[in-house]
Amino acid sequence: MKCKIYTPNKPQHTYCESGDVIIGGIATLAIFLNNGLSFTEEPPPSLLEDLILVLKNYQHILALVFAVKEINENPYLLPNVTLGFHIYDSHFSAQKTYHATMLLLYNLKGFVPNYICVIQNNLKAVIGGLDSKTSIDIANLLDIYKIPQLIYGSAPVMNYKTPGLSFFQMSPTERLQCDGILSLLLHFNWTWIGITVMDNDNGERVLDRIIPLFSKHCICFTFIERIAYLHSVNGLISVFKQGAKLHDKIVTTKSNVMIIYGESNALVFLRWLPYLSNKEHDRDAAKGKVWILNSQAELTSTVYQKDWDTQIIHGALSFTIHSNNLPGFKPFLESRNPLSPKADGFIIDFWQQAFNCIFQTSLLDEVVGNFCNGGENIEKLPKIVFETSMIGHSYSIYNSVYAVAYALHAMLISRFRHRKTIDEGRLHLLNQVGWQVYHFLKSLSFNNSAEDTISLDSNGELLTSLDVVNWIVFSNQSFVRVKVGKVDSGVPTGQSFTINDDIITWHSWFNQTQPLSACSDSCRPGSSKKVKEGEPFCCYDCAPCPEGKISDKEDSNECHACKDGSYPSRNRNTCNPKIIIFLSYGEPLGISLAFFAFFFSFISVMVLVIFMKNHNTPIIIANNRDLTYILLISLLLCFLSTFLFIGRPKKVICLLQQAAFGISFSMAVSSVLAKTVTVVLAFLATKPGSRMRMFVGKKLANSMVISCSLIETVICVLWLAISPPFPDLDMHSMVEESILQCNQGSEIMFYSVLIYMGFLAFISFIVAFLARKLPDTFNEAKFITFSMLVFCSVWISFVPTYLSTKGKYMVAVEIFSILTSSAGLLGCIFFPKCYIIVFKPNLNNREQLMNRKKE
Repeated sequence: MKCKIYTPNKPQHTYCESGDVIIGGIATLAIFLNNGLSFTEEPPPSLLEDLILVLKNYQHILALVFAVKEINENPYLLPNVTLGFHIYDSHFSAQKTYHATMLLLYNLKGFVPNYICVIQNNLKAVIGGLDSKTSIDIANLLDIYKIPQLIYGSAPVMNYKTPGLSFFQMSPTERLQCDGILSLLLHFNWTWIGITVMDNDNGERVLDRIIPLFSKHCICFTFIERIAYLHSVNGLISVFKQGAKLHDKIVTTKSNVMIIYGESNALVFLRWLPYLSNKEHDRDAAKGKVWILNSQAELTSTVYQKDWDTQIIHGALSFTIHSNNLPGFKPFLESRNPLSPKADGFIIDFWQQAFNCIFQTSLLDEVVGNFCNGGENIEKLPKIVFETSMIGHSYSIYNSVYAVAYALHAMLISRFRHRKTIDEGRLHLLNQVGWQVYHFLKSLSFNNSAEDTISLDSNGELLTSLDVVNWIVFSNQSFVRVKVGKVDSGVPTGQSFTINDDIITWHSWFNQTQPLSACSDSCRPGSSKKVKEGEPFCCYDCAPCPEGKISDKEDSNECHACKDGSYPSRNRNTCNPKIIIFLSYGEPLGISLAFFAFFFSFISVMVLVIFMKNHNTPIIIANNRDLTYILLISLLLCFLSTFLFIGRPKKVICLLQQAAFGISFSMAVSSVLAKTVTVVLAFLATKPGSRMRMFVGKKLANSMVISCSLIETVICVLWLAISPPFPDLDMHSMVEESILQCNQGSEIMFYSVLIYMGFLAFISFIVAFLARKLPDTFNEAKFITFSMLVFCSVWISFVPTYLSTKGKYMVAVEIFSILTSSAGLLGCIFFPKCYIIVFKPNLNNREQLMNRKKE
């Protein structure tokens, strides 16, 4: 296979395994890796060896080699084509990235002994970079030639300067990761978090997406920090100061959840945090947090960190690229040997720094430390240094190589359908330009050797899922990743996130209970949140719900009223169904009022019977017995009308209630008024020459009763015609009960009926009061005066009492007023007469009445 490794400041190395035979054409890939920290200034020699290499990134190279090896050994995927590659270390430097890209775009001239390595550059695609800035730098040149770029790291930031760049995103999209983190926070109800991003355009884009999205779901931030890239040794001090500042915020905040949305070296920075405080307690506080990591932030370390404590990430949750172990990959890694003739140009440096030894050469006079013998076991390296199982970025590189191979395969099949050009046994892949490969990469789908389906959509984004992984770190600094959940892009948003809480191991700080992360304690049901002035909306006090409102959930933003037909419980956290009430015959109040209504009705009937039996006696004849009978019957109807107010209101009953009461009462008061006027006219008629004699008689009295009652009847008829009463369920007047009652319809008409009766009673009272001392055989005026005084007192007090009561008690007040005023008329007017008739019959004769008149 054709292959070349470019490492700045190092000799050129050729990675071609002996015995390979190049047949047919050659297709070339280029991959940009970041093997370590680099500096725009040359670091001092003492720092160079410790800072140059991130050991885990060596797996990225091996993943590329393994994928190319599989493809070239597959006779069906790219027959007669050998896939080669170039490897470049960008060192996070734009200058070196542009330099390497220019080398790719033009012919590479070189000589490799004993191999036929063509000098033409058949570049078909570029894989990389690991960080978004490197990807943009590469794309600025590749886009001119429309050479596709498959990105296995962070997605680049697109802006007006980079329109339409040919990117294919081989790692999970940012949208999927942000949605997954949001779902995780909402699942555990973590609303008070800290977030750290990279101090670059990609970090700002993440914040532009996360801040409004999280705020929309009531999640706010205790701090938002940006991690600066380490570009020079001189920048170490400022980075450490920034880390100390971040450490202090982590220690002092109440939040237990920290998000690091970084790139590949983010955890290198995170592992510094426990060492940025001189206080042991503060170190532990920084460890006792739940760290949430995005898929790009892998657990890597530089050489100088390989023995550091990793407890800070114990219990962390990360969203990782879904990956499977590839058949043959682990044996391939374990077969690497720095002493093998097939060894690559990176393995010596990797081996020496991983095993902390040095290979003996003739150039070394004296060596401090151990010699490497090549027999060291790579599998025994701590996982923090190197893993033999495939990590996420390596899996993306592997799939990227296969994506290019399948796209070339599809392009070849397409060309063979039209024409087949052979020149000296070599297929002219030189004539295949990059944009054609780009066309076949779009909407590509294939199954890799782990039986995972790798698909790209029309936008060049990978259709994949994310695994939610729980990091468990042991005391010997080994660790395991436990899959506890998943975020799937192929299902609806509400169903895309799944997690198993029971298998999560939290940091020992939390004593294996689910961590809480909120600015304020949750407001219990029955209260609502009251935002603290000058603080984020996640920080609030809890205020009890006002009367008549409830909150049935924790952390309610506001209390709400219960629906009609229910009322708040005592704790104001639930709504209880209201009881429908009305004045019924089955309760003590209804029974009592019904008893008195019946009792007074019975008394009225008894009085009427007594009067009818003594129909022709002088005491009955003396005060117009017809009016007496009308008054008694009217009072009886008044007593009986109260039964219409007791029991379940119905339409007919509501129509009759006020009309029956109003008309019968008006008739009774009209009769009393007629009696009073009759007494006055009778006295005036006794004066010599008085013309009042013509008015004395039944005709005037009957006319008064009919006319006064008719007016009330007209008022009631108009009431029933315009706005009649109707059964109504009042759900608002009382808190715990709904009142089934007769709605009066028109309040004006109701009070018109009462005012008219009051007017008649007042006239009767005035006339009776003026006539109370007039001489007469049996002057009723004094009794009528007292009865009207009782009547008016009752109904004057009725109005405020009626308005101040609710429900069945309002009905009871009206019944009580009817019974009391009617009983007052019955007792004051008829009790003296009945006493004489029943107990003093000797006084009920004409002689006794005449003697009393003379006296």
